[in-house]
Amino acid sequence: YEPWEGEILIDGVDIRKIKLESLRRQVAVMFQDTFLFSGSIMENIRYGRLSASDEEVINTAREVYAHDFVVSLEKGYDTRVQERGLRLSTGQRQLVSLARTLIANPKILILDEATASIDTHTERLLQKGIEKLLQGRTSFIIAHRLSTIQNADRIFVIENGKIVEEGNHEELMKKRGIYYNMFISQFKLWSEEKEIVS
Repeated sequence: YEPWEGEILIDGVDIRKIKLESLRRQVAVMFQDTFLFSGSIMENIRYGRLSASDEEVINTAREVYAHDFVVSLEKGYDTRVQERGLRLSTGQRQLVSLARTLIANPKILILDEATASIDTHTERLLQKGIEKLLQGRTSFIIAHRLSTIQNADRIFVIENGKIVEEGNHEELMKKRGIYYNMFISQFKLWSEEKEIVS
């Protein structure tokens, strides 16, 4: 029997007809746990596209709101980070990773809980950067923080491994089901955090 039924098309081409190496060049994945390499921030961002100039790296960092924190570091873009970026906060690592992903300019983007482990302020910066990153490309966003997916064309709510709700944000809010309850709960938490910070 066939291992799968149907087909997955990218720009109208069945992925079974695409070379794996070519497919990998078109897809970028950004995880909750970001991996940075031992080296400078400049090198870590450039890893997304090795031919990128210093100016392209800096412009990309600006686009995803990473530039300000980078230039505030003692050596700016030449600041060396240990493997896994231990000298940087979780949010800073995510912003560097976001810049690296954007400079690669993938056609397909997969964000797997990319905003899960960061504070509210950095999440807002990351959200702005992600908005830039999503423009003009197909994106799959896996998230528990619903602010990350609120503007998605289609949202699938998964419970116990099954899709239980589907629609855009407005449609799912009208259903007053699982998505609605999660959104209201998170919105209340966000409002409380905002009051504490104020």
